[in-house]
Amino acid sequence: MESEVLEQCGVRLEPLRSAHLPGKATPRSPRSPRSPKSPKSQQTEKSATYKDAAQVTANGVHDIEDRILRMTGYYGYYPGYSSHRRDEGSDSHVETPASEASGEASSYQTCVNVILKVLGGLLVVLCVSSSWVGTTQVVQRTFKSFSCPFFISWFSTNWNILFFPLYYSGHVAITREKQTPIQKFRECSRLFGDEGMTLKLFLKRTAPFSILWTLTNYLYLLALRKLTATDVSALYCCHKAFVFLLSWIVLKDRFMGVRIVAAIMAITGIVMMAYADGFHGDSFIGVALAVGSASTSALYKVLFKMFLGSANLGEVAHFFSTMGIFNLIFISCVPLILYFTKVEHWGSLSSLPWGYLCGVAGLWLVFNILVNVGVVLTYPILISIGTLLSVPGNAAIDVLKHEVIFSVVRLAATCIICVGFLLLLLPEEWDTVTLRFLATLADKKSEEHGEELTESSIHTRSRSRANGAVSIPMA
Repeated sequence: MESEVLEQCGVRLEPLRSAHLPGKATPRSPRSPRSPKSPKSQQTEKSATYKDAAQVTANGVHDIEDRILRMTGYYGYYPGYSSHRRDEGSDSHVETPASEASGEASSYQTCVNVILKVLGGLLVVLCVSSSWVGTTQVVQRTFKSFSCPFFISWFSTNWNILFFPLYYSGHVAITREKQTPIQKFRECSRLFGDEGMTLKLFLKRTAPFSILWTLTNYLYLLALRKLTATDVSALYCCHKAFVFLLSWIVLKDRFMGVRIVAAIMAITGIVMMAYADGFHGDSFIGVALAVGSASTSALYKVLFKMFLGSANLGEVAHFFSTMGIFNLIFISCVPLILYFTKVEHWGSLSSLPWGYLCGVAGLWLVFNILVNVGVVLTYPILISIGTLLSVPGNAAIDVLKHEVIFSVVRLAATCIICVGFLLLLLPEEWDTVTLRFLATLADKKSEEHGEELTESSIHTRSRSRANGAVSIPMA
């Protein structure tokens, strides 16, 4: 009757296969006579009996656990569950020396990669700053014998055509891919769309960016005719604040109070720079030209992010070369118009300072390549710091070589603009990271204070015991 009830409940009793109990000796049958055995066979039988007893003991525990789980209807049970769980637990806590060595090797490799990336970034920072300082100083040197800023801007922009060939040469040397330049050019032209670059897209996408690029360079060169290289480079750093304001308004980027403060500081520095020599004369015009150059540069970057989005190095090289081609084909008429209207007049081609012109164009191309390559190879914040370091670099050259004397107002305005530029480099989560860091410091201080209290209490008890004092616990 009981067996029928158990079968209805889903429990099936299995017959006992052997009467052997774990840890007990197996009983002998009285009918079978005991044959004599050799000592060697007796020793072998004893060792086998011990092994079987240990195995039966372990398996017996597993069988009992499995039967209890099966009878209670444990959710998710499967035969051998307890033994599997025990084996998994024992395996999870086992750490072999090989795994520890591989973990140490991977962490060491990660540290080496970070160090190399930082060192490479510092090298790129120095190169970016040097190329931008060199471009500014060579332009001012060129103006002494050839004062045609638009021609210099047009000539330098034409050198952007070399960007993609240089990229392709480096790409083939590193990856050794068997792609022709035309195939790689078509692959990188996906920046303009899935259909690639057509004549309509070429004019639609390249024309506005090429015009903004030309205006940025032309206004920057005009400002260098009115102000010192230090003032112009400091005012140009305001483009970072303008990028934030335009991104916040147009692209609906995240609002950050610290960046609003940085933008206000940039505007304050601009006003102070204009006020340094009074709101009249060449100084005020130079400040207006430099601010205009920073504004067009900010508009160029925001529109690039809006329409073209993020691009890899090959697509950027393709885009720069495309702008150079557009500049050579469609904007070449502007220098001719300025020449015939005698706005920018030069003599014969042989009388032009080709050495200075090629120096300006080459340094400008190196600066653009380093900025775009450095963003891929290292941290973007280091590239921005390289642009900022051009301000003290130009200041050192102006003071030592050109013997320029800066007023207190100009120095204060330059410092305010640079501080605002640094505030703009703060990441978006800088406040949460700072609060987390302060909370960690507070936790460490509290732990150290608790350890000091514990040590002092132990020291006090030891002294009281040494003096014979007895502490009576309170009920």
